[in-house]
Formats: sequence, C-alpha cells, structure tokens
Amino acid sequence: MSATSISPDPAPVVEIRPATLADLDALVALEHAAFVGDRAERRAIRHAIRSVSMSLLVAITSDEAGQATLVGSATLERRRGSRAARLSSIAVSPARSGLGLGSLVLDAAEAEARAHGCTRLRLEVRADNGAGIRLYERRGYSRFAVIPDYYEDGMEAWRYVKTL
Repeated sequence: MSATSISPDPAPVVEIRPATLADLDALVALEHAAFVGDRAERRAIRHAIRSVSMSLLVAITSDEAGQATLVGSATLERRRGSRAARLSSIAVSPARSGLGLGSLVLDAAEAEARAHGCTRLRLEVRADNGAGIRLYERRGYSRFAVIPDYYEDGMEAWRYVKTL
C-alpha cells in the first residue's frame, strides 16, 4: 500500500502508511494509551511489522510543534487461501478521539484488505465499546456472533463482518 494523505476538516493532514520498525516505540506507547487491558506486547507489534501475512498501518500527523506524531494504527491479519482478513486491532490516541481518525484508519484497513484480494473483513469488539460499535455499524459491519469471556477481564466480544 502506498502512503496516502487524507485531510479531514478541520483536523490537520493525516498520513496513513505501513508501519516500520522506527515506529515501534510510538506504537507501544499508543497501545498503552488506547487500551486498559488486552494490549499487544512489543514483540507482537514487531512481528506484525515484519510479517508477510499481516499489515500494520499507522496514522501520522504533526503536533503543535510540527513534529510527526503517531496518532492511530490498524493491524490486519490474512491467511493464505482465505478471502477474509481480520482486523485484530484498531487504535486512536485518546488525545485525538472525536476527530474522525477512527474512520480514516478503518478506511485504510479496508483498502489494504482489498489490495490483498480479500473480500470480507472481520473483527471483534468489546461489548462495552459503544464508540467502536457505532463506528462499525455505521460503516456497514454486521454482528454475527457473541463470544463470552473473550477479553482478559471477562468482557464478551461481539464479532462483526463486512463484505468489501
């Protein structure tokens, strides 16, 4: 996937591109800022960056001082022979929530899945993640299963799928 620039109003320009190892520290920091539990470990993030069957996308924008800042990410998993990809993680910096970054990152994840020949995108979301559920349902995802006791704190997961 080539880097793309998307400019939502009135937010600054956001570049979405594949992650590199140079992004590793910022990705670990985002994981800790965005999630209370069930965080990906550093080695899992490193694996996703290097994997040929995974895509890890990052959303970059400039902060007030003009420094490039990682503000979002999405991790996609693919299996050989399958036309379905799995969105295993999507994260937006809590300091940037409400600016439409989740939609931008989801758009990029869907485009990445299509670029790899996938026709469906699946995901799990915490049953208590109202913002995530609203985003996925507004974007045409359909809930098809509930998985009890999925997260480390016992919360159930709702499984969603979308035809791309």
